[in-house]
Order: sequence, then C-alpha cells, then structure tokens
Amino acid sequence: MPAQRPVLSIAATALAAAAMLGAAATANAAEPVIGLITKTDTNPFFVKMKEGATEAAKAKKARLIAGAGKADGDNAGQVTAMENMIAAGAKTILITPSDAKAIVPAIKKARDRGVMVIALDSPADPADATDALFATNNYTAGVLIGQYAKAALGGKPARIVTLDLFPGHPVGAQRHNGFLKGFGLPAPEAKSNELGSDPAIVCQADSYGDQAKGQTAMENCLQKSPDVNVVYTINEPAAAGAYNALKKAGKEKGVVIVSVDGGCQGIRDVKAGKIAATSQQYPLKMASMGVDAAIEYATSGKKASGYVDTGVTLITDKPLPGIDSKDVQAGTELCWGKK
Repeated sequence: MPAQRPVLSIAATALAAAAMLGAAATANAAEPVIGLITKTDTNPFFVKMKEGATEAAKAKKARLIAGAGKADGDNAGQVTAMENMIAAGAKTILITPSDAKAIVPAIKKARDRGVMVIALDSPADPADATDALFATNNYTAGVLIGQYAKAALGGKPARIVTLDLFPGHPVGAQRHNGFLKGFGLPAPEAKSNELGSDPAIVCQADSYGDQAKGQTAMENCLQKSPDVNVVYTINEPAAAGAYNALKKAGKEKGVVIVSVDGGCQGIRDVKAGKIAATSQQYPLKMASMGVDAAIEYATSGKKASGYVDTGVTLITDKPLPGIDSKDVQAGTELCWGKK
C-alpha cells in the first residue's frame, strides 16, 4: 500500500547506513593502531622521534597515537598514556620509559593483553620487560666522549663536572659510566644503574636533560669548584645550559664540554664551539624500525625481540689523533638520522 512505502524506504535506508557503518568499522579495524609514548613532548630528540614515527606510520597506512609525560621522570603520565592507547585499540606500543622500573607493571598489563611493547632509546628495568629494545648503546656513547675529553685535556689534571639525568635511570647511568670508562677512570659495568664516582669529579648534579636546570646546576657547581676544566652532560640541552653558565662567569674558554644526542641544534653548538664533541644517535631510525615491527606484528603476528643497536658516531669540529670521529658537515647531514 502507498502508505507503507516510506516505511520500507526508511528501513532500507537504515539498513544501508548500518552496512556503511559496518564497512567503516571493518576498515578501521584493519588499520593498524600504533602507540608512541615519549618521555616529554618538548625535548627536541623526542619531538623528532614523534615526527619520524608519524611519517613512517602514514607511509605504511597505519594510525599513530602519541602521548608523553609532562616532564622527564613522569611515570604516571606515561602509564595513563599507555592505558588510553590500549583502550583505543593499539596492538603495538613504542615507549621511551621515564622511570625504567616503575613502568614495568603497566608494560606487563599491556603484554598480557596481547600488546607488543618495544622500548626506544631507553630500556626498561629489567630490559626483558619489553618485547624488544631499539636504541643506541649508551655506554658506548659515553665511552666515545670520555676518550675525546681525556685527549682534549692534554695531560692536565682533570677537574670534572657531570651534569647527569636523575638517579637510577639506565640511560643516565650508562652514559655517565661510559664517560668515566672512556676517560680512563674506574667505572661500573654497563649493566649498572648506579652512577660511578671518582675524586676527579669535583661536582655532580642532576639536570633532568633540561637547559634551564642544566644552567642552574652548572652555576652551583662553579660556586663549589670554579676551576673546572671538563664538563660531561647527559644531553645537548644540558650542555647548552652549562655553556651559558660558564660564559656568564667568564669561564667558557678552556673548558671541554662533551655531550650526547647529535641533534641538529647540538651540531650547530659544536660548530659554534660551545660543545667540543658529541656522540650522535639516530631517533628517526629508532622510530621507523619501531613502526616497521608494529606493521609486521599486525600482518603476520610475529613479534620483535631482543636488542637492536641503532648506532652512534662521535661528532667534533676539532678532531684529535687516535680518536675516531666525523666532522660537523657529516653530523649535520646525519642529525636526527636524516639518512
């Protein structure tokens, strides 16, 4: 009957709409969802890692969800980000742990639900809490700049300031202890998360990898030991802060500052003479490898496993005999892992 035609039409329309929604849901379900959790969203290293992961995910037709702690050490923020990503359907989560031990229960919960968890740049503690680790050998990075600083000092008695990350973090410990090893001082083994010490270290302070905190820490160290001649820094923002403090005190000349990261701004600081040498690592490589592993897991069910060393190179504008390094031009071409 004519009166029934609109009803049938509406029903048909509803069925068609439902079918369209079902198709869309199927398409979305087929789209791999990858989570990326960095320590912060302000540190240039992690900003670049996020950019690299986003580009890699787009190229692979995957969806990337990014999250971060409010500051280095914000474990609660990383836990919340992980929970949100699991709820959003992420089957792989890439994470740079802020607190290597405290994040482990959240990682276990994710893995128990079938989520593959890969650590980038920083390991969990224990390292096998994650399925895999794609990272620089941070101990080696420290050894390289320690060897350089020792050679650059030219036999003078060392008066060292170390601007570290914060207590107990594996990356901070590995870089610090590697530096001591490279400098020829007694050092804990690479697996230790305790910071080594020596009488040659006249001041040791935490910078949290932050430029402002690094500058304050260096200013305090200068009050304690104004005759410092070597400064080890956990990263280049801390190195920039150290240089600013030294320059403010009129002591920037004759002090060897060494660091780790090899970011584009850090390489510019090497060229400008603010940093003597830096160990360059490659966050874009870490990110792209993480995305590739996520796609493999989504398509074949095969999980990544073990540790993959993503490489490190000493960059300096003042090469020294017996120290293997590349120049600023090479560092600029490779900063953040462009190639």
